[in-house]
Order: sequence, then C-alpha cells, then structure tokens
Amino acid sequence: MKILIGNAWTFANGSLHIGHLSSYMPGDVIARYYRAKGDDVYFVSGTDCHGTPIEIRAKQEGKSPREISDYYHDEYCYCFDKLGFSYDRYGKTSSDEHAKFVQEFHRAMYERDYIYEKEVPQAFCESCNITLADRFVVGKCPECSGQARGDQCEACGTVLDTDNLIEPQCSVCRSVPVFRLTKHLFIAISKLEKELIAMLDTHLHWRKNALAFSWRYINEGLRDRAITRDLDWGIDVPKKGYEDKKIYVWAENVLGYLSMSKIVAEQNNENYEDIWSMDSRHYYVHGKDNIPFHTIILPSLMLANGDTWKLPDNIISNEFITLEGRKISTSQNWAIWVKDIVDKYHPDSIRYYFIANSPEKRDSDFTWREFVKSHNGELLGAYGNFVNRTLVFVCKYFNSVIPVGRIVPEIDERIIELYHVVGNLIENGNLKEALETVFDFVRFGNKYFDTEQPWITRNTDVKHCSETIYNCIQMIANLATLLEPFLPFSSSKIMGWLSIEYGWKVKNIRAGVLIPEPEILFERLEKSVVDEELNKLKEK
Repeated sequence: MKILIGNAWTFANGSLHIGHLSSYMPGDVIARYYRAKGDDVYFVSGTDCHGTPIEIRAKQEGKSPREISDYYHDEYCYCFDKLGFSYDRYGKTSSDEHAKFVQEFHRAMYERDYIYEKEVPQAFCESCNITLADRFVVGKCPECSGQARGDQCEACGTVLDTDNLIEPQCSVCRSVPVFRLTKHLFIAISKLEKELIAMLDTHLHWRKNALAFSWRYINEGLRDRAITRDLDWGIDVPKKGYEDKKIYVWAENVLGYLSMSKIVAEQNNENYEDIWSMDSRHYYVHGKDNIPFHTIILPSLMLANGDTWKLPDNIISNEFITLEGRKISTSQNWAIWVKDIVDKYHPDSIRYYFIANSPEKRDSDFTWREFVKSHNGELLGAYGNFVNRTLVFVCKYFNSVIPVGRIVPEIDERIIELYHVVGNLIENGNLKEALETVFDFVRFGNKYFDTEQPWITRNTDVKHCSETIYNCIQMIANLATLLEPFLPFSSSKIMGWLSIEYGWKVKNIRAGVLIPEPEILFERLEKSVVDEELNKLKEK
C-alpha cells in the first residue's frame, strides 16, 4: 500500500520549540511503523519560507528573505536528524521544484470555475513599507470586541476580514495601516460546501478537534479567500496581469505535500499517480491551530484544481502543550528551543516524553521534573533495566551465548497479540495508548524476571534458568521491534546485539546466538537537572 504522511510545514521565522515537536512526532512514528510493515511510505514535509513575517525579519536584520529562511531550514534539518525523523523528503517552499509544481497546479485551477477576480482593500503599513498579511493586522473584533487578528478573533473564533477590524494596527510597529484597493484572485470555497460536507460525513474517525473545527467553519458559512497577494517574496502568479503579485502563502505551502511526494516518487522511479489512488492512505500531522488548512483549505485547492487528488484520510491534530503551567510564548522567550536540547539529552528520551505525554485529546503540560522522572523511571528503570539485566546475565553466566529454551505459551500469545493491538492503535493515530501498551509488556517482563529468580536457579535448576533467560530474550527482541517506531535509537542497538531482522513481525531468536557485551541503554539523569533547566528558563 502507498502511505503518504505529511507533517506540517515549519514557518521559517524562528527556531523550533517543543510545541512544534509535540505536533510533529506522531508523523515519524506512523512512517516508521508502515515501513516496518513493508508498505511504500512517502513521509514528507519542509520549511515554509515565504510570508510577511520573514520579509519583516529580513529587513530588521539587513538580510534577504532567502538568507533568513535558509538559515532556519538548516537548523530544522539538524534538529530533525538528531531526533531520528525519517523524512523521505524534507524540502522548502523556496525551492525551484516546489515553485514549478505550484505554478502548474494553479494554472490548471485558474482554468476551472472556482477562481475569480475581485477588487478588495489590502492593508499596507507605511511605516514598515510593506503589505501586511492578515495575521499581521491586529485590533478589536467587530463581534465581541475582543483582541483579534486580521484573519480571526482570538477570543470568539470568528473568521474576519482585515478591513472589518476595529482600531486596526500593524502588529510590528503599532502604526495604523492604510487600506488600498487592489485586484486579486479568489478561490470560491463557498461553492465547494457540498463536497467538503461529504468528506466530513465519511471521516467520522478524525480526532474530535478536527471535526469540531471543520464543522464550525462550514456552519458559520464558508468564505471565499484570496489566493494572491501584493508581496515581493514568494512564488510568482502564473497569470497575465498578475506579474507584480505572488501566490498567497496559504495557497501554496499546503501543496508542498504534493510537490515533495512527487519528488520522492520520481527519485524512486515510481508512478506518482499511484500515491493518490483510492488504495492509498494519507495522514496529515499537525497542531490544532493548523486544522482548517488541512481539512478545509487543502481539500478546497484539490477540488478546485479538478485532478483526481485523494482527500485526507486521517487528520492527526494534537492539542497544545504548555510549559511549566504557562502557555508557550516565543515573544516572551517562554519556550524550550529544540536546538538547545537535541545534543544534551538522549533522543529516545525526548521522543518518549513527547509521545507518552502527547496532547492527543487535551492540552498537556511539559515540566522538567516529569521529563527527568519519565526518563529515569520508564526508560532507565523499566525498559533499560530489563534489557541490561537480561543481557548481562547471558554474558556472565552463559558465556555470551543465548541459552536453550522454549517460549512460554502465555508469553508467546501476548507477543502475537501485541503486534495486532499496537499496530491498530498506531494506524488510528492513538500513539500514546500504543506506547503505554508496549510498556505494560516491559513491566510484565521485569515481573517475570523477578518471579523466576534466575540468579537463584542458575545454581539450583540450570534448565529452568535457561528457560527463563531464553524467554526474556524473546521478549526483548520483540520489544525492540515494537518500540522501533517510537524509540529508534535504542531499538537499533538491541537489534544489532541480537541480530534481529527488521520488520513488523514476531521475532524468534534462536539459542546459540553469540551476543556482544551490552552497553547501558540509558544513563540516569540527576535531579539537579530540574533546577538547572528551570533556572535557565526563568533567566530568559
């Protein structure tokens, strides 16, 4: 089966923080799982390089927008690589290959009945000397008088037009923008209501937040949206008379899933159209603030284009993660930057925390105390301990050779069932429960080791001792396989030690295999880490 997994594109206006990490991690777990099953995986994403914020930052720093976006793109690539993200393609919207694809997509879309011209007022900041994106105009909501951006009210959630804001201001310099009439291309999303409703009616398995947000947009009345903007930095509009305009960011960045998967298919000499057949399965992974872009905007663009694009199958939309009880704020520097932790802590420790504490159904809170606790308790104390005590026992008392034994029926049945249960949970986006299920088996393994007491039976009943260790080895081999999508670094080590074949299937390690002296999988984190990190956070 062809599996497309699209992680949200990261906006190149600042470093990655743990909120991004929390939203993106599920994509890599799902991709690794399907690869292990033997499916053809297209795990794609990239850096969103266009938009007003990048232009503004470039002016402030005396650099070009490309220099700014390339800098952060390189940083993102480094962080994702350190954390084991297995992208098949991580590109950027400023690349020629993406621009070419988007322009061809738009040309086809312009020829159909869903694109029209309209003259509208557009905000321009004379102080910054730049056309303002809707989100860079702030003011009061005309509906509730709450604080609002030009595209949406933060208080009541009402979708807005920039020129309807009360007391509008430029969010950068706080001056009052002027509104200039200009002609733009619009996509008639309102004409696609029937198709979008049909999509939602057949995807009741989406996460509740995705369904709720999407139905809200439809029930409030779908609004047509401009797909061009008066900007200097972006993709040229492929239409006569629009030479001085660019394609609006939101109308091209989500097409990156299409452009990047096309590149992967071509590199593998595969048929690109097969990715979009009805037999394929598509996942879109992001935070809840990106839901409408994947459940309304992307499907609307696909439908308006008219080609046979497959609409989203699974929406993996996490809630938000807070930091030490407070909302993450990049402007106030209340954040943990991914670049500051990827070289300091074990990548599997970071991955474990953000999956085990994933905000799948409700917001969750990151605390350094819980991070240290989960590392020392679950990874070191449970998993690492079980692996280490077993392999050290083999090396010390069986000359590093896996002893003869037979699998206990109960253990055999649990292992077989685990592949089915954990696989289904991953496929349905329930990664937190999937990881918890595997760690229940880790705890079972430790209990089995303690109950069978091989340190005693090695002197009183060698055959029984061999059986115990043999069964522990089988459990470890299958734990490494089941945990590979979640904890690829430690799993890779164990697979190497036990010569385990890659693949999502029950493992049976034969007796007589010689294993090397094992390393410690996880080092203990001292409690002082909590105070050190908290002090750094408060000093920012």
